[in-house]
Amino acid sequence: MQNSLTDKLLTSIQYIIPQHFLSRLVLKFTRLQLGGVTHWLIKRFIKIYDVDMSIANLPEASNYASFNQFFTRTLKPTARPLATGIISPVDAEISQIGTITSGCLLQAKGHSFKLTDLLGGNTEISALFQQGLFCTLYLSPKDYHRIHVPVASKLTDMIYVPGRLFSVNQRTARVIPNLFARNERLICIFETEFGPMALILVGAIFVGSIETKWTGEINHLSQIKHWHHTEAPNLQLGAELGRFNMGSTVIMLLDSKQVAWLSEQCVPKKILMGQQLARLL
Repeated sequence: MQNSLTDKLLTSIQYIIPQHFLSRLVLKFTRLQLGGVTHWLIKRFIKIYDVDMSIANLPEASNYASFNQFFTRTLKPTARPLATGIISPVDAEISQIGTITSGCLLQAKGHSFKLTDLLGGNTEISALFQQGLFCTLYLSPKDYHRIHVPVASKLTDMIYVPGRLFSVNQRTARVIPNLFARNERLICIFETEFGPMALILVGAIFVGSIETKWTGEINHLSQIKHWHHTEAPNLQLGAELGRFNMGSTVIMLLDSKQVAWLSEQCVPKKILMGQQLARLL
């Protein structure tokens, strides 16, 4: 009871702070090129969050002109070997994983939210995953923040849904109802050999923007926007999809008819991009 009250008190301020204004400030601040000041901030961040720079393509803080360049750093080609099957698209903690039941996903103990709400009210796309699988992947500040394709596929649609920018950490997920269906998000729909797949890139407080290879940066639009890709290229396993400019969450949806989560992938568990997350039946 005490923990629940504490969570509510610590989370309540998020309802009243200017979420989008603060995120725009972060967007500008993280792109400033301040020389030694920027390098000092990066070094402090590395120390506080124990970031492993030995696997980065550019391992020294002085290699980065801005904080955002560091935050979205690339890794050495050998740092994330690709498994077979369906891989994790990101370095993250599995915060929830399971089956979509009666059109709902589990957010946290005592909280669920509707698939249709998550997908911006699009009933046609929602119908593809009504009895599907879902996995919520939380990226912490220390994680690698580029997003990759979990399986060979073809991008067919992207839908941007405006919304709030609540934090997406575990405390907030326990307290704020419909968190992932309220926050700003970018829905990416793919065709695969086993059926449809979706990656929902969820924005959060201080996330300056979501960026993809096809649209560039998407900065807090005021209305829903839909891109339909009729000539999108075929994407290979592990191809880069985009990145978070500051951290957030990815929700992965799969068709359950031909796919199952690996039994060892559970909550809460750390997983790296490239490690197997699901298998074909």
